[in-house]
Amino acid sequence: MELAFPVERSRTIQTRLVLPPDINHLQTIFGGKVLAYIDEIAALAAMKHCNHIVVTASIDSVDFLSSATVGDALSLEAFVTSTGRTSMEIYVKVYSSNLLTGQSALTTESFLTMVAVDESGKPIPVPKVIPYTEEEKRLFETASARKENRKSRAMIR
Repeated sequence: MELAFPVERSRTIQTRLVLPPDINHLQTIFGGKVLAYIDEIAALAAMKHCNHIVVTASIDSVDFLSSATVGDALSLEAFVTSTGRTSMEIYVKVYSSNLLTGQSALTTESFLTMVAVDESGKPIPVPKVIPYTEEEKRLFETASARKENRKSRAMIR
């Protein structure tokens, strides 16, 4: 019997405070700082799903939709959307919130591919994922198109 877990098992949420060292000359958070947070939470979600060490195979897309400034709280949410034999696609969304006004905005969306590895760094099989919510089902159903896009990008190299 093939092992499979609900998406919810991998769901990971973190909150970060934007501090003065995190901002650029435009007084908004560095994109690279957000990318580091995204990579970290994606790895956590993947490890929760497969109970193994993971490595980042690719950051497939990152869409910066709005910015965050000092004092804003960044809320990151990540979960496994689909799986291959050894790989997992992770969806990450980042919201910024002004804690004084209560205003919130989606700042970033990203898809990453993580690969589960053993202690020697060799890829190992991962459990399948079972979507339940409408968002999970939509992301699961559209994962094959994103996978084809990743493959076509790899063929260009």
